[in-house]
Amino acid sequence: MAEICELLSKLNEEQIKPVLDTEGAVLVIAGAGSGKTRVLTSRIAYLVLEKKVNPANIMAITFTNKAADEMKNRLCAIIDGTEYMWVSTIHSMCVRILRRDIDKIGYDKYFTVYDDTDKEKVLKRVFQDLGYDADKLLKSAKNFISKAKNECLSPDEVDTGYSGARFSDELVNIYREYENQLMRSNALDFDDLLFKTYELFKDHAEVLDYYADKFQYIHIDEFQDTNKVQFAIAKMLASKHGNIFVVGDDDQSIYGWRGAKIENILNFDRVYSGAKVYKLQRNYRSTKKILELANCIIKNNTGRKEKELYTENSDGVKVETFIGTDENNEATFAAIQIKNLMARTNYRYKDFAVFMRVNALSRAFEQEFTKYGIPYRIYGGFKFFERKEIKDALSYLKVINNTFDDESFLRCISVPKRGIGDKTLMQLREFCAALGISLYDGLLRLDEMSVGAAARTKLFNFRLLLDNFREYADANGVAELLRYVLEKTSFKEQFSEKSEENTSKLYNIGELINTAEQFEADNIGATLSDYLNAMTLSTDTDSINEDDAVSVATIHAVKGLEFKCVFIAGLDERILPIARSAGEEDELEEERRLMYVAITRAEERLYLTRAMSRYMYGSRENMIQSRFLREAQPIINPNAYEREKRPYSDNYSYKDYGRYDYNDADKDDYPFAQTNTGGYSSEYAKSLLKTGAPTENKNADFKGYKRGIKVKHAKFGEGTVIDVKGTGENIIVDVAFKGVGIKALSVKYAPMEILNG
Repeated sequence: MAEICELLSKLNEEQIKPVLDTEGAVLVIAGAGSGKTRVLTSRIAYLVLEKKVNPANIMAITFTNKAADEMKNRLCAIIDGTEYMWVSTIHSMCVRILRRDIDKIGYDKYFTVYDDTDKEKVLKRVFQDLGYDADKLLKSAKNFISKAKNECLSPDEVDTGYSGARFSDELVNIYREYENQLMRSNALDFDDLLFKTYELFKDHAEVLDYYADKFQYIHIDEFQDTNKVQFAIAKMLASKHGNIFVVGDDDQSIYGWRGAKIENILNFDRVYSGAKVYKLQRNYRSTKKILELANCIIKNNTGRKEKELYTENSDGVKVETFIGTDENNEATFAAIQIKNLMARTNYRYKDFAVFMRVNALSRAFEQEFTKYGIPYRIYGGFKFFERKEIKDALSYLKVINNTFDDESFLRCISVPKRGIGDKTLMQLREFCAALGISLYDGLLRLDEMSVGAAARTKLFNFRLLLDNFREYADANGVAELLRYVLEKTSFKEQFSEKSEENTSKLYNIGELINTAEQFEADNIGATLSDYLNAMTLSTDTDSINEDDAVSVATIHAVKGLEFKCVFIAGLDERILPIARSAGEEDELEEERRLMYVAITRAEERLYLTRAMSRYMYGSRENMIQSRFLREAQPIINPNAYEREKRPYSDNYSYKDYGRYDYNDADKDDYPFAQTNTGGYSSEYAKSLLKTGAPTENKNADFKGYKRGIKVKHAKFGEGTVIDVKGTGENIIVDVAFKGVGIKALSVKYAPMEILNG
């Protein structure tokens, strides 16, 4: 009983109610930062401790590996038996189900999971076989197939007009042949992990009965991001006991572009008649000023459940805005603010994040952060396991695990080069297609193929190599197998020529070995198949915020995370909101939800930035401020927007620096930053002078600073001025110091002098 009391004592009144409501369908509308993970884990613990539910009869589904790991760790600290509980992403859950019963729908349990790159390669071969134009159809076909599977439709069920796109008849034919090729390769794509599970449940009642009986209590996090097939699977699993507990926030539904249905959460209490609905509106994450902005923005959406976040946290500093002259200027501002805060607070680099709608905006931040010596990590772009050298190395392991995997076979037989040309591979493909066998099995029947003696010998030797690897795999772990494969294939020798690119690739291969070692250490007894599944389902955001570095990420990549200090960049029309949302109310509302998600990641400080011009689509274009900035006017300083309507003048902006819309209450945070009046935080600077930090440079030559001149700094030594910003006593110079890097320095205060000659 003491455990229960302690558990409940950590919850507020809003949170306790859904925790205690254990039977039937329950919907919890959980606002950003409202403690939904605590509610989920507390409810599960309550079921085990108070209701005496067997942990093996409890399922908890979330939508990122990171969130699943956090939930597991929290549960392990509260209750015993969590190792018997299913706590995972929905894709991992489906893999686990399919490994047990996929043979019932014609696949082998050692199936391969294809990523987007693999999917595209299979489709290109389908186009070739069908005589279709890949340039015209590839993107349409990928979207069509993904949408059909997310809508629970097989090739035989989909209406030829369903996609709403041109080439409907061709798209259906492509979908059907694509499925045939996947089945021949004993492979599934990501959408199949859900769709095949749905088909398995639909067509094999005994399988569904087993899981519906097993899971007496089902918990689903981030329910606003579920699509039709996910909703259907959840409903099937809850069909026997009816205890389904879902948590989510319709204001954070941002995945409509990949099939998520906001209606799943908005209509939950209609689908599940008699469902109880609770709201969590107290925010534990952000300051009052940040929440005021979040509420101000999201209230402009009409398709939402009414709620308003509140907090008992402090007011905090005001939200700042900055308008740069261009994208580099915008990034420079972020770099300077990070440097300032790092110098005068106990923040670490990992406490900072820069969010953007599209990953293309990251280039300027990469450039400026490098210049200012700021460590950073890019997320939401090119993922580690999508790198060519990683996919090439893993292709060997995939064929060892699943000899039907033709896609991985074609990749590994070509890397490293072993003198087997495209003509020979085409002959092998045609031979195997005629017999209906895998490419690997084709190597066992080389005597029946009409290929030259030299090609036959090379194919035979490759078969011996694969057989040797499969034999080695039976007696060794994953990491040791990977090392053995890399050694026997001389894989690393293709990167022997010294270059920055090859060094990076060799580093990545070393990191791949590390993943195998770590996986085996964390999962005693895990198989090669388990490792490949885990790596295929991993994302680049699983390790976000682990290093002491600034996170530069798309907004989609950071949902569910939080940072002390956040910059939301690119607040221009056609970027956020994205151009394609124009005129589409549903899409525009999703863009506004993206803005809301970005704002509510911030704990203490928030900056909204944009640029007057950007290099876009091959040319420099003037930009218009985002409508979301206009909607924020009641909260942030409206005078800043009035200034933007007028032509620039030296009274409040600098062509080379941009404009910082300063809040008087927070000048102490940035004593040497330019303000929107072109000056500095002089009152605070004076207070620093009284304490001797810093000392004003009485002999500063404000007119003598120009690009290219040599200077000497008391701490950094000699350097060269590479940029000059501001006028009069408000000059800031960027100086490149040998062995130190580039520093942004105030001429008025820096202990620095110009060198003669």
